[in-house]
Amino acid sequence: MPDTLKPTSTPAMVDLLAQIWRRVLQVTFVGVEDNFFDLGGDSAQAVALFNQIAETCGREIPPVMIYHAPTIAALAALLESQKTSRFPPLVLLKAGTQPPPVFITHGLGGSVIDFYQVIKHLDTLHAIHGMQARGIDGVDAPFDRIEDMADFYLDAVREMQPRGPYLLVGFSLGGLVTLEMAQRLTAEGEKVALLAMLDSYPHVRHLSTAQRLRLKVQQTRVRMSEKLRSAATSLVQPLTDALSPTQQRLRDSAYLALEHYRPRFYPGKINFIRAAIHTNFPVDAVGVWGHLAKDFSVDTVPGDHLGIMTTHYDKLAAVLSRYLRESLS
Repeated sequence: MPDTLKPTSTPAMVDLLAQIWRRVLQVTFVGVEDNFFDLGGDSAQAVALFNQIAETCGREIPPVMIYHAPTIAALAALLESQKTSRFPPLVLLKAGTQPPPVFITHGLGGSVIDFYQVIKHLDTLHAIHGMQARGIDGVDAPFDRIEDMADFYLDAVREMQPRGPYLLVGFSLGGLVTLEMAQRLTAEGEKVALLAMLDSYPHVRHLSTAQRLRLKVQQTRVRMSEKLRSAATSLVQPLTDALSPTQQRLRDSAYLALEHYRPRFYPGKINFIRAAIHTNFPVDAVGVWGHLAKDFSVDTVPGDHLGIMTTHYDKLAAVLSRYLRESLS
């Protein structure tokens, strides 16, 4: 829990949160010191929990805060604090006993809560730390350059682990951030034992002409298929939930960062995990990245870009667990 929070709260706030917790977790009793995850809570329930808190209390808090305040007592103190809390760039997602730690970078939305199921299924003794976007707390402005994100995270990583070997994992936009981090660490003479990029691609403007044409054809086919499927079933696609102002700022800034970042040649190995189902991303990961790394390997996980995290997380975790075993052997 951030240092700015006070460990006190009123009975009314505790009672209100207890009602929300019971409703979200579908349990009959919750103690004020019971841990959210020990009660069976997961990332989807964390999102539902904080959505209900926003509706009831009028206070927008990112779901990743559940890692800092995993009990009703801690969360009540957060909500009643009169100070605005800055969230640290690193959040411990899984404790471990084997050095070095693993650092995982978020996707376009800026939150590492999406990694919950993957990390739960990882077979490793390494501690796992998530890197969360500046501005996710609504206090500071988010970065709109990959290079600035990399500097921000590297400052926090070096404070925790001054020397290599480093273990870096990044999903989607986070893959580009970890690539830039690895570039800088390697240039400083540090060892990057693992750079894993999960279905991560540069903006279409930085693809070759042939790759852009293939991607455009692919996306057209996907759209036509979706229209046919919708017409056949007479179903209307549900509208996505509106983003909060903080979430929208994060996404807008992240998209600018993606658009302007041109990857450079990396003089090391990239372990790449691609989604088996392609929608808005290139089919040929080797064609995109092969010439930009000294060594490039690809594994495929079932599902689409989001499905590898939300549905086939066990398959993704199995590949990442193998990477971690091999990285320091």
